Order: sequence, then structure tokens, then C-alpha cells
Amino acid sequence: MVAVLVRPRRLLAALSVGALTLTVGAPLAASARPRVPAPVCVVWAGHVRCTPWHPADTWASSASVLVATWRPWSSQSSIVATAAWFNARSTLLGLYPGYKVPGPSVLDRGPEMVPPQARRSLLATFNGGFYEVDAAGGFFAHQTLYAPMRRGLATVVRYRTGRVDVITWTGGPRPPATVVLARQNLPLLVAAGRPTPASADNAAWGVTLYGAPAVWRSALGVDASGNLVYAAAPGLTSAMLATLMVQLHCVRAMELDINPEWPVLITYGGPGAARPLMQTPNPNQISTRYLAVSTKDFFALYATRTPGAPQPW
Repeated sequence: MVAVLVRPRRLLAALSVGALTLTVGAPLAASARPRVPAPVCVVWAGHVRCTPWHPADTWASSASVLVATWRPWSSQSSIVATAAWFNARSTLLGLYPGYKVPGPSVLDRGPEMVPPQARRSLLATFNGGFYEVDAAGGFFAHQTLYAPMRRGLATVVRYRTGRVDVITWTGGPRPPATVVLARQNLPLLVAAGRPTPASADNAAWGVTLYGAPAVWRSALGVDASGNLVYAAAPGLTSAMLATLMVQLHCVRAMELDINPEWPVLITYGGPGAARPLMQTPNPNQISTRYLAVSTKDFFALYATRTPGAPQPW
């Protein structure tokens, strides 16, 4: 059964979701817009089903990481998706190479895990993108260019101001001084709040295990307020992943890693990386994955009062 995307501001009846009430058809005034993301709403068999977000970092000073788990297509579907919303105002995004990728081994690869001295403020970690041999793309972190940037590719960037975004790269092979990290992976999956035409070509979105069209896939997007959104689920084609990111109110999104071995979202139940919890029910992963040396690159999210602060290294 196909689920239809429902944007909460366009519902034909008022819906109460937690503390948030969504009213018939009228858009919310700017002053009344919630500071948390809208719930994830889809239609199953003519009924609107909305999933609220829940804080995953209740130990921190403010709820900066919200998570949601829902069935994107129907109550009978075996596919359960997991997503996280990251508040750009109170978090700092870090990007770390693994010991195999990216770039030549002579470059400074940093800790290849979450730096121990930074774990006191660690909120979440999640997977990066493809191996370079599978999809050439740029990688820049800690003032080091591990692989040159390529025009036209989807890119997650963090600027010196602390602002984060997911964009199509239009610059040169090296990021300008305003950029502190950049990671590319294929073209945009979602643009202007809609799946891109390219997202329908499943063969263009990575070599899958045993050639299966639907596998574990992950993505990273940005909402209209500039907050990052991560999502992952098993049994997805590229088109299904794009639909998932639109359900999550992303205006732009890019695919990250795919296949069972890689997608993982981990949150931490206390300072010092205490009580790591795998939010993605991926049996191929462990909750301490990025607290030890990692094969591949990954992202880490830290609580901060200064989003423009340098990345821990």
C-alpha cells in the first residue's frame, strides 16, 4: 500500500501531535512556527499517521538531537525508518577520516575516531559516504584537502560561522577559507523539497550487495531552517530514500553510505560518550563503532554554545 506524503500545514483537519496542534490548511505565522521540526506525517489507507520527534540528549542543556522512528509506507510494511534532527544553533558538526579513506595515507588522518578529549560534549555520530574508488568526490577537513572538490556534486558543508548546509558544489577543487569541512557524495537526491529526477535511476546510486535494488541506505539533508536531518532504513531504493527525505521536510538532501555494513546512527546518553545507543536497528553495527579507530570516514555532532568553534581533532 502506498503512503502519501502529508505536509502538516496542509492537513484538512486539525491534528494534535504532542504539544503541537496543526490547524486546517492555513500556514503558520512566522512568530508561531515551532522551534522543533514538524512531525513526520504520511497517509495509510486514507488515514493520516503522524510520528512526533523525541529528544535523544536529555542530559544536555537543550534538546539538540531529536529522533523519530516510523513506517514510511504502511502499517503492514516491514520497513522501519530512523531519523535524527540536529539543531544547528546548539551543535557543532565534525568530520573525520577513517584509516583507509579518504586520500593518500601520507596526509594527517587525525584520530580516526571521536577524539577522547572531545567526548564530554558528544551527542551523536553517524556514517559518511562512499569509498573514493566507488564514487569520486571531494573531502576537506581540519584544513586538509584529502580529495579535490568536484563541481555538480552534492556536498555537506560547515562554514566558519557554524552554519551547515547541503548544496550542489559550484566552486573550485579546494574550498574557500569560509568553509571548514566539506564532504561530497554523488549528486543531490532532493532539491527544492522534491526528489530529483536522477533519484529515480536506482543504478546510479551505488553498487549494491548482490545486486539487490533495495538495500540499507542513508542520507543527510537540510530543512528550511538550516538544521541537518539524517535518515537510514533497510530495503530502500534510491527513489524510496528520496521520498523519505521529503517526508522529513528536507529542502535538499544527499545520499550517504549504503549496504548493510555501513549505515548507523548512534546517540549518547550522557557526557563522556556514556551509554551509546544505536538508533538504527542495524545488526551489522555496534554502538561503540566510532569510539575506536574506524575504517571509513564519519560525522560527529557535539553540543556547543559557539557553533563556529573549531572542530575537535
